[in-house]
Amino acid sequence: MKVEGFAGDIVGADDDAYEAARRTVLVDGQPAAVLRPLTVADVQKAVQYAASSGLQLAVRGGGHAFAGFGTNDGGLVIDLSLLRTVEVIDKERHLVKIGGGANWGQVADALAPHGLAISSGDTRSVGVGGLTLSGGIGWKVRKYGLALDNLVAVELVTAAGDVVRASADENIELFWAVRGGGGNFGIVTAFEFAAHPTGDVHFGKIVFAASEIADVLPRWAEYLSTAPEELTSIASFANPFLGGPEAPLEIQVAYDGNNAAEALDPIRKLGTVIADDVALTPYAEVLVNGAVPPPGIQLVTRSAFVDKDSVPDVLRILAEAGTTQGAPVIAVRTVGGAVARVADDATAYAHRQAELMIILTTIGPPPVIEATRPARQQLWDRLSPHVHGAYANFLSEADDVDVAAVYPAATYERLAAVKHDYDPTNLFTGNHNIRPA
Repeated sequence: MKVEGFAGDIVGADDDAYEAARRTVLVDGQPAAVLRPLTVADVQKAVQYAASSGLQLAVRGGGHAFAGFGTNDGGLVIDLSLLRTVEVIDKERHLVKIGGGANWGQVADALAPHGLAISSGDTRSVGVGGLTLSGGIGWKVRKYGLALDNLVAVELVTAAGDVVRASADENIELFWAVRGGGGNFGIVTAFEFAAHPTGDVHFGKIVFAASEIADVLPRWAEYLSTAPEELTSIASFANPFLGGPEAPLEIQVAYDGNNAAEALDPIRKLGTVIADDVALTPYAEVLVNGAVPPPGIQLVTRSAFVDKDSVPDVLRILAEAGTTQGAPVIAVRTVGGAVARVADDATAYAHRQAELMIILTTIGPPPVIEATRPARQQLWDRLSPHVHGAYANFLSEADDVDVAAVYPAATYERLAAVKHDYDPTNLFTGNHNIRPA
């Protein structure tokens, strides 16, 4: 394949690099070619070629999308991994410019010598683009908000191949849309963030026996609802690799503040602690390396948000399910804090007032995934009256029902209008897709 004026790498099916290039972390694909731009001009050429070819287009940042958005069968993939620079462009304002193909580990490592950080996800190899454009719930979310809340501007290549800048002062409606609307409007080749000063954080796990889940879990959530915003936490249980229904309750904590004992001891007093490895940790070391499933192993994940009044019912249902054979891995993440202080319509991320986010994940070969489908649906049916919405970054499906969960009707309508302006032919479909108005 030849793309006129394209100076980057083009990996076709006959190339040695194709076997690695065709797949993402979670999904196999068989694209016709993978294009790796070296410059913004290369991205423009690649987009123009994709539009004229009629081939399906996928855009890859880190390649962690559960729904497999970073690859396809028979189409083109634009892989941004060579656009990965991280530069502090204004030391006084802590402004950072990041290439559209960088991952969060590269960002954390580059900012650490400057004593800076950006609240991001929890995995080093996750791409800055995919995480940010759909939200960005990470280890400092209650103190500093979503990753997209710290976004100052983007540089984006549209479906027409034009380069535009969007910020609070330029292309304002596009800037609203990219903060939550995913990759629907073009390819972001650079992000500008306002970072924050950071040092070591208190990070680790406080672990309780499975027999205490029903008692500890609701009291953990109650404490976090009034805990200092410097504290973010995740409760996980039913991990099949730790015993399934007998797996312990792991309370992960990240505390970015002073008087750590005062903030963390209330969690330790919730039950009988069987392990506790919380320690001062450089923020860059808090992010973990993403696990790559062995060949033939699939991950099916689903997420939803929980408002304050529904927390007791949801946690009761999850505690019961988690101690039952064949349960999915259950994670409950705290949000609120800085997230909830942003106006609901300030960005396209539409779930500001939620108290918690729940994530259910099933891991196994296709026969196991299929065999557990009825039980997963039964659990979801129990949860449905008490939860709402979905977080696009933890969602393995992308049908109309899932899109409607991610984007409430009013948000979707506004996004569709922006889509019409910047991608009227819906070239960028590899996402939780917004159809042009």
